[in-house]
Amino acid sequence: QVQLVESGGGAVQAGGSLRLSCAASGSIFSSWTMGWYRQAPGKQRELVAIFSSGGSTNYADSVKGRFTISRDNAKNTVYLQMNSLKPEDTGVYYCRISLASYLYWGQGTQVTVSS
Repeated sequence: QVQLVESGGGAVQAGGSLRLSCAASGSIFSSWTMGWYRQAPGKQRELVAIFSSGGSTNYADSVKGRFTISRDNAKNTVYLQMNSLKPEDTGVYYCRISLASYLYWGQGTQVTVSS
């Protein structure tokens, strides 16, 4: 069994910062890809950032330059540093890990950015 526990969400003013954390437990290896998705009210879930096992990263255009994804393989944890937050960043953020056909999601953490 693999479980993902997210933390770090909250409410901030525009221009503020938050750091999200997603800790994985169970049978997980460094070869698993880790990423963050978000879902705004009334919107579909969208990709925010991906950190592959090879160390490459990919960001949504809307967050590039403001968000940074990182991972600590020793702790089986992936982070999302969110700077210069905008109201449009508001939503529920979900951690996801994947390997081949295996896919696991975190429970989600609320991020609210006020204008």
